[in-house]
Amino acid sequence: MSRISRRALINAGLGVVVGGTGLSAAVRIARRRGLIPPGTTGPILGVGETLTYSSQRVLMATGSAAREFDRGQTSAKPNPNGGPPTDPAFERLRAGKFADWRLSIDGLVARPMSLSLADLRSYPASSHITELACEEGWSYIAEWTGVPLSHVLGLAGVKPEARYVLYYSHQADWWESIDLPEAMHPQTLVTYGMNGGELPVPFGAPVRLRVPRQLGYKSVKHITRITVTDDANKNSKGAASAALPPGFSWYAGI
Repeated sequence: MSRISRRALINAGLGVVVGGTGLSAAVRIARRRGLIPPGTTGPILGVGETLTYSSQRVLMATGSAAREFDRGQTSAKPNPNGGPPTDPAFERLRAGKFADWRLSIDGLVARPMSLSLADLRSYPASSHITELACEEGWSYIAEWTGVPLSHVLGLAGVKPEARYVLYYSHQADWWESIDLPEAMHPQTLVTYGMNGGELPVPFGAPVRLRVPRQLGYKSVKHITRITVTDDANKNSKGAASAALPPGFSWYAGI
């Protein structure tokens, strides 16, 4: 992925607000710089989403992190927000303590992989205590433990043309994507632990992708596949995010 200079990001973001002819010019600049988020909808909303995305990329250019908390600040009753899958395939995996579960890594990688839970646990672990904030207004603070997604992608060997990472839940109607800078951020974890123990099934076991710098719907539960791509819109689901049809933004930075 080509580097985007801070000045280019600022120019693209500022260009969005000038109105009229400036709007179309800003879109052209943003397109050249790769700053139009996947799934933008319409010229006006699309410009707003582009401004948000480019501005956030400027602000986060130095590697800013989500706020981390002390262990004593973890929430007593975190909200799992819905139940786990109940289909026979998932129930069999759960009964076997997920020994047969696999996470596939494919797409624009030099070495496609199929990882077991034991594989992930054998890699260097990382933890952070962060807030999961839902777009519906509720939130909770928990400790999350797992392997940085950057480590997994490094093992797979991301190709230079890659720009996005798609990830799919066992629940067939839910998937998401993030850009490569977000995927490589040290707080983005392939999570298998929560609050000092195993990740509970209602909270996404065996593995949940935890993206603390974005709203909760980006932290997809029960993931089974990660695909590296140069175009998040081109996939078997036909969209960069399951959240787009209900009207949510692709970029959900907080």
